[in-house]
Amino acid sequence: MANTPQSKKRARQNETRFAINKARRSRIRTFLRKVEEAIASGDQAVAMAALRAAEPELMRGVSKGVFHKNTASRKISRLASRVKAIA
Repeated sequence: MANTPQSKKRARQNETRFAINKARRSRIRTFLRKVEEAIASGDQAVAMAALRAAEPELMRGVSKGVFHKNTASRKISRLASRVKAIA
């Protein structure tokens, strides 16, 4: 339990950041799911459009500290290769 005023403030800030990061992570996962669904449907044009929309979202998550840069790059790379393989 937080005792000092500073630790109480940090606890409040952590709750706020957790909520923001949770929403951001959920939003990114939604974009990734749209790419996955497009790949499953077999339509390369739709999959490419979904990937183009998901890429900046993922990198925005990196800049906001939700994901590590290498994690996002790996996800984008793997999705791109799967989209390319549809053709």
